[in-house]
Amino acid sequence: MQAVELGFDHFGTEQFPQIMSFAAVEALDGQRVRLGGYILPFDYFSGGRVTRFLLVPYVGACIHVPPPPPNQLVYVETSEPVQVDGLWDPVFAEGVLRIQRQDTDLASVAYTLELDSITPYRP
Repeated sequence: MQAVELGFDHFGTEQFPQIMSFAAVEALDGQRVRLGGYILPFDYFSGGRVTRFLLVPYVGACIHVPPPPPNQLVYVETSEPVQVDGLWDPVFAEGVLRIQRQDTDLASVAYTLELDSITPYRP
């Protein structure tokens, strides 16, 4: 029996390529928004608190699949940790949206949110 070279790493040491669309909606810059999505934290403190995260459009974005384009991701950084009850649960993030590129370890991002609040998603 021989091992077969597949051309990609199943164990996560290689980054998947990201489609690089930074086409942001200029009219949203500086607007107060309420966005639905999932939290992908950069840091995670005891008790489920975070200070830096990406707001992503679907569960698992940026982890095991190529990241969504930058114009579908929002970078959020808070001065005080915010409580996150479940990383698999959708949330609403409210605040002021800025067109501001961020290049992170997980993905490049076109928007930044000045966070006011996070609440559970309710359709």
